[in-house]
Amino acid sequence: MSGALTGKAATLAAQGLHLGYHGHDVVADASLSLVRGEVVALVGPNGSGKSTLLRALARLHRPDAGDLLLEGASAAGLSPRAFARRVTMLAQQRPVPTGVAVRDLVGYGRHPHRRRWGGRDPEGAAAIARALTLTGLDAMADRSVDELSGGELQRVWVATCLAQDTSVLLLDEPTTFLDLRYQVEILDLIRDLASDHDVAVGVVLHDLNQAAAVADHVVLLRDGVVQAAGKPLDVLRADLLSDTYGLRIDVAVDPLTGLVRTEPIGRHTVRSAVPV
Repeated sequence: MSGALTGKAATLAAQGLHLGYHGHDVVADASLSLVRGEVVALVGPNGSGKSTLLRALARLHRPDAGDLLLEGASAAGLSPRAFARRVTMLAQQRPVPTGVAVRDLVGYGRHPHRRRWGGRDPEGAAAIARALTLTGLDAMADRSVDELSGGELQRVWVATCLAQDTSVLLLDEPTTFLDLRYQVEILDLIRDLASDHDVAVGVVLHDLNQAAAVADHVVLLRDGVVQAAGKPLDVLRADLLSDTYGLRIDVAVDPLTGLVRTEPIGRHTVRSAVPV
């Protein structure tokens, strides 16, 4: 199953993408749309093609077939620099420079806006300051990145993407290896960027409850095929999730928040008897 997720005009859209490595198919006929002001979460088991599809949206993986549209026109003719001014991605693995101040690392995001490295960038200082403020990093802007915790460093990387000042932000498992506090902070930031700053966000998440909490739309993949795409209530269903993951997954809707809550059931899952 594939298709557009919303009636709004797409900022970035994949149409019938087929993706592979060395002749081996990884993603087949995937279509989705990212819209300004909304978050789309890609979920599914390991090896389902989530990260590959996200990389294709960032033009880091060339499709074998299909097209990538940016604001309704094919992105194929755009130079890497022109594309990077409108789409940015935070990957899972990033080399961390040593002896670099937070402000300077965030400034790396301005590279696509400079004619050459170190060239004139009249809007750069304001963009960097805005990125630091949005991510709550003003107080540590002059600290070395070597001194930061994992959660703080993750916020720096998000700020680097924000300094790029694009309309589309792609994130690959941004909450991995973070403790609960920083997971929540990153998810809140993602939601703020979409709702308050009109950014189109595409994010790969392993945690289904995080996807339900932050996303307007969810794309569920298995073995490189889109199994379902739509609102969290429509996609995060017990039957569909259990079949996709090969594991019983119970689903309920929290009566207070209206959010979907999922619970995988293992052999040792303990359930307390609730008196009637």
